[in-house]
Amino acid sequence: MSTSTTVKILTRENMNPKVLKAEYAVRGELAIRSEQLKVDLAKGAVYPFKRVVGCNIGNPQALDQKPITFFRQVASLVEYSALLEDENREVALKLYAPDAIDRAKSLVKNIGSIGAYSHSQGIPAIRQHVADFIAERDGHPADPSKIYLTQGASAGVQLTLQMIVEHSKVGIMIPIPQYPLYTATLAVLDAKPVPYYLDESKGWGLTTQELQRSYDESVKNGIDTRALVIINPGNPTGQCLTEENMREIIDFCQKQRLILLADEVYQTNIYFPAKRPFHSFKKVLKSMGPAYEGFELISFHSISKGMIGECGRRGGYFECEGLDAGVLQEIYKISSVSLCPNIHGQIMVDLMVKPPKEGEPSYPLYKQEYDAIYNSLIKRAAILEKTFNELEGCTCNSADGAITFLPQPELFEEFCLGIKNFHAEFLNKYRD
Repeated sequence: MSTSTTVKILTRENMNPKVLKAEYAVRGELAIRSEQLKVDLAKGAVYPFKRVVGCNIGNPQALDQKPITFFRQVASLVEYSALLEDENREVALKLYAPDAIDRAKSLVKNIGSIGAYSHSQGIPAIRQHVADFIAERDGHPADPSKIYLTQGASAGVQLTLQMIVEHSKVGIMIPIPQYPLYTATLAVLDAKPVPYYLDESKGWGLTTQELQRSYDESVKNGIDTRALVIINPGNPTGQCLTEENMREIIDFCQKQRLILLADEVYQTNIYFPAKRPFHSFKKVLKSMGPAYEGFELISFHSISKGMIGECGRRGGYFECEGLDAGVLQEIYKISSVSLCPNIHGQIMVDLMVKPPKEGEPSYPLYKQEYDAIYNSLIKRAAILEKTFNELEGCTCNSADGAITFLPQPELFEEFCLGIKNFHAEFLNKYRD
């Protein structure tokens, strides 16, 4: 006698409760509703609008940001490598810049077939280029054996948190407001989020007094707090930490024996570099001398942000500084479970860290496109800040970088009306 297939083996009642507990508002109910509205519109439904624009997540190319030509040229040549054969060079030169062809050839030589698995840690030549990029950025050498290419920065964050969370009492200090990747991942891992609060009245500033308060409270509650997450430049708050503040944070982690997890995916989205430049935690750490030798730091970067915005290709990396050799072995083992990061994302990481240089054929167009995107982001940031602060019942801090603002609505009804009027005006004036 067969069991009826209408009685499901797996239901919400017997599935992993940690998954049920996890929430991810960026792709939550509002985002799901927006997708349904898109489907309705495509089927001819009549609403007081003709299209839905998803602003729930940093997704630049979905909002018509143009891809960088050199990056797409190289990516397409690697995909269809027949155009790289010597007998096809004249044909290729009619469509592609010569340095794009040469770069694609170099990548194919190091990759082999784009359809084959790579090293689980990422293609060695690309990891070397990432190490070169970090060394040039920070003025200190980087070891490619301690760099892991990933499916976007999110995958790197999830993997490293897996390493840290030993049991359900492990706590990870996270900023509030925060990007919800952290709370969602900690819920799935059955770990404890330990919130510390950014001060909106001080430009979303961070003080070690607040960090100490949060840490002490976690200890009082029996939480084994092991790491501190810093998002710099801030998401969703847009602040950029000063070098002095970063030294204080490193010192705090050293005293409390915390691993520092530095989410630095917005490092090129800096709008006032003369006033508030970006410094990586790796650079600041190395400037603090031998007393901090062995300090445990993991830094994350991504192709999804900056001027690149290649979110769908899912590429990123993280660098390990000061980690135990045994832990690095385990990170490699878990990376191997997925065999390797996707090759398209790895290629885009290579192009991010090694773009065209001045004097190369593709550089003028690359510079033009890069600057146009950058200036557009600055312009739109200024418009948003001004408009939010002009709305009745709303205030908004300026942003040093990143791509988001966090306004404070004081009178909810007036704020919503203001947003509705602003949205219509914004689309009419600034559609480009």
